[in-house]
Amino acid sequence: MPEGVLTDRVREKLDALSAQYAELARQLEDPGVLSDHRQVRDLSIRRAALAPVVEGYQRYIRLRHEAEDLRRTIAAGEDAELVALARDELPDVEAKAEQTIAGVKSALVSSDDRQVGSVILEIRAGTGGDEAGLWARDLLDVYRRYAAAKGWTFEDMEIVADPSVGGIRHAVINLRGEGVWQELAFEAGVHSVKRVPATETQGRIHTSTCTVAVLPEPTEVQVHIDWARDVVEHVTTAQGPGGQNVNKVATAVHLVHTPTGVEVRMQETKSQSQNREKARRLLAARVYDIQRQRAEAERAAERKGQIGTGQRSEKIRTYRYQDNIVSDERVDVKFNKTQILDRADLEPLFAALIAQETARRLAEL
Repeated sequence: MPEGVLTDRVREKLDALSAQYAELARQLEDPGVLSDHRQVRDLSIRRAALAPVVEGYQRYIRLRHEAEDLRRTIAAGEDAELVALARDELPDVEAKAEQTIAGVKSALVSSDDRQVGSVILEIRAGTGGDEAGLWARDLLDVYRRYAAAKGWTFEDMEIVADPSVGGIRHAVINLRGEGVWQELAFEAGVHSVKRVPATETQGRIHTSTCTVAVLPEPTEVQVHIDWARDVVEHVTTAQGPGGQNVNKVATAVHLVHTPTGVEVRMQETKSQSQNREKARRLLAARVYDIQRQRAEAERAAERKGQIGTGQRSEKIRTYRYQDNIVSDERVDVKFNKTQILDRADLEPLFAALIAQETARRLAEL
């Protein structure tokens, strides 16, 4: 199908997004909304995500109207000079329209991703003993530095340290900002590192892993949880390494969502209310992810894989220190380890993954 041709399904989607864009603009002018900074931030991210699609679509419509006017002038043939000018201008206008709608389609297939402005990222040490904990800590630090460079908000929700050598067993992080889901969704899976551990005395290369799950944090509209009927809450004292009680006061919160069986434990702070709030956010994200995956499967059962699904059994990337190479299983490109890990510059990696995913989605339009 030529780039400039729009199917009815694509046109309907563009019209719906245009209406959504206008509604977001209206909400951002509402005094009641403007008093809620978090809501303003979320709505602004969603509107900014739609801007390339809607504004490009509007520009395309103007160019198509201009082309139609030029064709009418040519067909009328009343003024030879005007007809000559119209014939000269028409190819340029049509080329601009073609180029514009190609850009609109590319922005369209990623617009839903760009609207997600908050994600919960979970890192767990995998195989490799103490070295796996150190690797999980190193990867967490890369995300922290990349978030700072992007201007994203980075919130530690829970960090479970491995006190033996300074690594971490488990980390739950909330990242907020424009583009967090579009980029970080690609991080879901198993990250394997091949290097000589700091604990290795004979210089042997070890292979260690950690798993990453990336969950879009839903709004209350996107996921409904009946906290009174569907969630069982247990409050206990916090547990430390070896199972000993860390606090004598019951502040740790354990939530179970009975319809799905999803469980969440949170004991990061000494405040029961803060732990409950964080636990609820994580539980809502996990339940929403289950619902999202189910809907995706129903819409596209034939797809072989989805980005950002949080599947932890799939190895997505290997970091080879000796070769200074980072190899991603999904793209046929090797990346520089110094750039990716030492400088925390993930943009070349994400750009390649986004381009590949965009092409795939465009082929399905």
